[in-house]
Amino acid sequence: MILLKYFGNIAEKTKSNEEEIPYLDISLKQLIDELEQKYNLDKQSFSVAINQKIVQNIQNQKLKDNDIVALLPPFAGG
Repeated sequence: MILLKYFGNIAEKTKSNEEEIPYLDISLKQLIDELEQKYNLDKQSFSVAINQKIVQNIQNQKLKDNDIVALLPPFAGG
């Protein structure tokens, strides 16, 4: 299983804080593309973390069973 966690405006858009999906041998990019299509996120700005580490390049990142993927809205500093 892959646990998806949604925060901020992404959680509002998905109407959920998290969901589990079956593990599939796909890349992070493929997963993000599917989520953008499913929830119409293409205009949303967000960062992606896997197991609490921000991913800089989602293109070549592979997912593993039991990964936790978080979609994080932009952070404001102060």
